[in-house]
Amino acid sequence: MSAAPVICFGQQPCGIFPRRFLYSKFQTARRLQSEIGGRIVFFYHDSDHDPRETQTCLRHRKTGEPHTLNFAFENKLQRKYSPLYAKRVTSAWRDTTARQLPAYVPQCWTDAFRKTEAVNIADFCLEMYRHMGLLDGVEIVRSSSPDVRRAACDITDFFVDVPHEGEIVRARHNPSANSLQLHEGGNTFVTLPHSAGSWEKSQISPTRDSRLRWMQSVIHCTHYIAGLGEQAYLNKADAPEILFVTRDEIDRSDEAYTDVPV
Repeated sequence: MSAAPVICFGQQPCGIFPRRFLYSKFQTARRLQSEIGGRIVFFYHDSDHDPRETQTCLRHRKTGEPHTLNFAFENKLQRKYSPLYAKRVTSAWRDTTARQLPAYVPQCWTDAFRKTEAVNIADFCLEMYRHMGLLDGVEIVRSSSPDVRRAACDITDFFVDVPHEGEIVRARHNPSANSLQLHEGGNTFVTLPHSAGSWEKSQISPTRDSRLRWMQSVIHCTHYIAGLGEQAYLNKADAPEILFVTRDEIDRSDEAYTDVPV
């Protein structure tokens, strides 16, 4: 008897309200599940460190004008280099954002925002998606999980989460020197003092190019839902057993989705 389908999609935390393309992935997964059965797994790539991932573009409820929100960061080091699960949520940002939201979203989502108490950005986004009902019946696999990292296959192209100047930073492994580096921009890098062998597998997360193979070694999905842009850079040869499914079309895909029925 063949195993039940495992329908998967991946995404970084992508705003206090999910971007519309993420909502489309949820919807595509539920539609596919209704057709073939199986379970849905959301690969939550919260090891990523790019602060632009959590930009949230909302439309003013009266004028329709777009407005982009993002988290505030305690310091430059945390903003630029800390993984999303280690970027802390500030109380000042909570208060300021809560006052702005009624102009852009129904009151129920402002209320959900106010009662979300997560202390880091990755948890905050996930909790908001949970309030919106998007995670009902969906399994979550987080790339920040030490257990997931230990269970994943070995990779040669990776980042390592290490302490640096009072923060956790996500440093790129430089294979030519077997060292860790922070990219300052252009051709400028800062080499950290961590020596080879000083980090453990539980601190390692994949790069964009190694992510599919790393993820699949843990999730073993049968179907993977992605937009055409994501499929263009995925090395499908790393997981030939997967059937790739293009997510459903959605307009203004990069804006936030707040139309979930209350």
